Amino acid sequence: MFGNGNQPAENGNASPASTSNEVHQGEVFHLKSVTKHWAGEQGFLLTVPELRICRGEKVALVGFSGCGKSTLLDLIAMVLRPDRAVEFSFRPDQKQQLNVMEAWKRKDLDVLADARMHHMGYVLQTGGLLPFLSVRDNIGLSREGLGLPVKEAVEAVAGRLGIERHLDKYPVQLSVGERQRVAIARAMAHEPSVVIADEPTASLDPINAGEIMGLFSNLADEFQVTLVVGTHDWERVEERGFRRIKFELEKDVADGTVRATVSG
Repeated sequence: MFGNGNQPAENGNASPASTSNEVHQGEVFHLKSVTKHWAGEQGFLLTVPELRICRGEKVALVGFSGCGKSTLLDLIAMVLRPDRAVEFSFRPDQKQQLNVMEAWKRKDLDVLADARMHHMGYVLQTGGLLPFLSVRDNIGLSREGLGLPVKEAVEAVAGRLGIERHLDKYPVQLSVGERQRVAIARAMAHEPSVVIADEPTASLDPINAGEIMGLFSNLADEFQVTLVVGTHDWERVEERGFRRIKFELEKDVADGTVRATVSG
C-alpha cells in the first residue's frame, strides 16, 4: 500500500512523500501550507504553514474549544480532507511513506483507511467504547481486525493500565476513568506508530486526569509511540515532555471568518 524510500508504490496508491532534497528519516508527519476552510456566516479557516512531527515525539495541540484542535487532529488522522496542501506526508516507519494529499485527490479512501487501521490508534474524549462488547473485546478490536493474536496482547496492555480485573465487564459497569483506560488500551493494543487523542482527560476529575495522562504518556514512551494530544490544559502535559503546538486566532472583520494559524 505504501511506497518504499523515495520510490512510488508499484500499485500507484502511494507516491513520494517529499519533494525536498533533504530526507527527514525521523519524521512521521510533514505538513506544509495545509488549509481547511469551513464556509458559512461564521466561517473558519485553519492554516498550517509547516508542521513536522517526529517518531516517538509527544505533541500537544493546545487551545480552547473552537480554536481548531479537533480539525487538525482529524486532518492528521486522515479522516478529514484538506482543501489544499503543498505537502502532507505520513511515514509510519523509515521504509513506508504515504502522500496523504495525493491519496485524497485520487479518492483513494482504501489506502487512507488501511494506513489508519495498521498504523494509528485514536482515543476520544468520551472513550467511544462499544457498549455491547466486553472490555476484553473492546480492547481486542483492532488486533482482531488485523488478524493478530489477541488474548495475550490484550491482557498485557490491560495490566499496564491497571484494568485487568475488568476485562470481562461491560463499559456500563465501569467508572468514567476506567472507561478512558480501556479506550487507551484499545488504541495501543495493536502497537500503532501513532496514537491520537482528543481531550482524553477532559471528562475526568483532576486527580484521575493526572493519573491517566501519566499512564498514557509513560506507555507511549515505553512503546516508542508518536503521541498527538488535543488539550486545553497545557499544565497537565507540560511536565511530561510534550511539545506545544499553538493556534493563533484572528477574525476577518469583512466576512466574519475566524482564521486560525498553527505554530510551534
